[in-house]
Amino acid sequence: MSHQCPFPIRSSDNRCGYRTGTAPGFTLSLALVAALGGYAGIGEAAPSAVAQATAPVSSGAIVGWAKGRLLVGPRAGLSDQEFDKVLKSQNARSKGRFKQTNTHVIELPAGADEVTTMQALKKDRRLKYVELDMAVMHSAIVTDPSYSSSWALPKIQSPTAWDVANGSGITVAVLDSGVDSSHPDLAGNLVSGWNMVDNNSNTSDVNGHGTKVSGTTAALANNGTGSAGVAWGAKIMPLRISNADGLAYWSTIAQAITWAADRGAKVANISFDSLSASASVISAADYMRSKGGVVVVAAGNSGALQTHPASDSLLVAAATDSSDNRASWSSYGDYVDVAAPGVSIYTTAVGGGYASVSGTSFASPITAATVALMMSANSRLAPSDVDKILKSTAVDRGTVGYDQYYGYGRVDAGKAVATARSYVASDTQAPTISITSPTGGKVVGVVPVDVNYSDNVGVARAELYVNGSKVATDGTSPFAFAWDTAAYGDGSYTLVAKAYDAAGNIGTSSAVAVTLGNDVTLPVISSLNPANGVTVSPSKQTISASATDNQKVAKTSLAIDGKEVAIAYGGSVSYSWNTRKVAKGAHSITARAWDAAGNTTSKSATVYK
Repeated sequence: MSHQCPFPIRSSDNRCGYRTGTAPGFTLSLALVAALGGYAGIGEAAPSAVAQATAPVSSGAIVGWAKGRLLVGPRAGLSDQEFDKVLKSQNARSKGRFKQTNTHVIELPAGADEVTTMQALKKDRRLKYVELDMAVMHSAIVTDPSYSSSWALPKIQSPTAWDVANGSGITVAVLDSGVDSSHPDLAGNLVSGWNMVDNNSNTSDVNGHGTKVSGTTAALANNGTGSAGVAWGAKIMPLRISNADGLAYWSTIAQAITWAADRGAKVANISFDSLSASASVISAADYMRSKGGVVVVAAGNSGALQTHPASDSLLVAAATDSSDNRASWSSYGDYVDVAAPGVSIYTTAVGGGYASVSGTSFASPITAATVALMMSANSRLAPSDVDKILKSTAVDRGTVGYDQYYGYGRVDAGKAVATARSYVASDTQAPTISITSPTGGKVVGVVPVDVNYSDNVGVARAELYVNGSKVATDGTSPFAFAWDTAAYGDGSYTLVAKAYDAAGNIGTSSAVAVTLGNDVTLPVISSLNPANGVTVSPSKQTISASATDNQKVAKTSLAIDGKEVAIAYGGSVSYSWNTRKVAKGAHSITARAWDAAGNTTSKSATVYK
């Protein structure tokens, strides 16, 4: 079977993979991390030459982030030209984008601090999200090769489910370290996948984790060897996202989700931690859901509360033992949806053997395989139907109803499949949506439009209309827009947003009236210190500038001898200049200010040492 580039690349050469410049598609591999400077981080996996830093998110199994790189999502409707202006403010550039979700991989200038740049870009309201390209580890715990039977299958009522469905007709994408394709309990259930790390078709298992996850999902049944996976009639699509030490990046994971969705996978299992914290991964999961697929991920093995936000885009699985109690090491929090067996799970191992394994890494594929059984029993199920049925049929554990440890309860494949078989979706409730910003008044330049939205099942996409004409569509949450008013004349305009659910129900916001008065007045640099002609002493010298505008100063900056040294969002900026380290003679200080319409002005002074 021939393979093509996972994403189309518009380039003078036609090789798959990474290229310089903005592209409509992008293939990122771990082998290319070194080309961008390696990675910084918080764990032992980071090279000793890289300074360690405190993680800006709840870490879980996060070990660091890609050095010199950010993941950025522009608002729907933002032009390429405006996006370039955003990047140039940080001397950054797009190395490419995932076209399905419009997530850009941004390369920072040499020496730039990833966290500082991320925080600065987050203040720019032309962007939906900005995040570090986090490196995460899989969620396995221990192995016990002497274990020879599985308690998990009868615990979740798999035999009862198999009376109705075994997963046939469903492809489960396993995003992991690859798979042992020669294993007798797996070979018959494999379809072609892709190696996202090296950008080729070699999906051999480089770590062993992926083979164990694959067997938990869909090891063959009735073949006279080993045991059986929960969905033993399903097909496994191996997608290698990690290297030999189990390290995978959010960007690679997001890429793999969209690759699987485009090739017909209806379920994706990702037994890696901290994925609920990634806007890029959630955006990719939304894309898969738009194609009728479901993404299942591991809760993690920290044994502690995690503050990841709950997401309608991911099904997050915690782990239980054979007594239906939470495993002590299973992470918990509001992001957990369900629990599943994750202690001493009997499964396939590299080399044709078997092992007993533990971790939310294995609660996740048991959940994913249960989803595959449900879809096999009823091909008409939408992702929202799967979510509803899986949660409503789970065996309640812990506090009555939902709790942070078990979610809605331990999955019950028998009940879930029985319910799915006869389920008929009847969603007639329209989403609700409202425009929260702007709320009226005068607007200029590129106008960020924020919305609040909700639905009994889930919002699939949102649209923005200006005077009745659609100007932007956003297909991935969080929905947000940018209205570029450059082509509009001054006057009154009406903004309306619409929200659509998967059943086709439409919700429409109340209209918001705004007045457009495109600003052509330049900001004014009202002060610059030190003044022109001043002689500075060899010590630390404070440089400061202030600016005013007829509307509002959006940003100010300072440059010394042509090199930008400070930037601030607002009308004032300052910088401590160590003049001990500069040469004697004349030096130029330049202050620059921008308003919201993009008008800019500057003022310079020459000082002497």
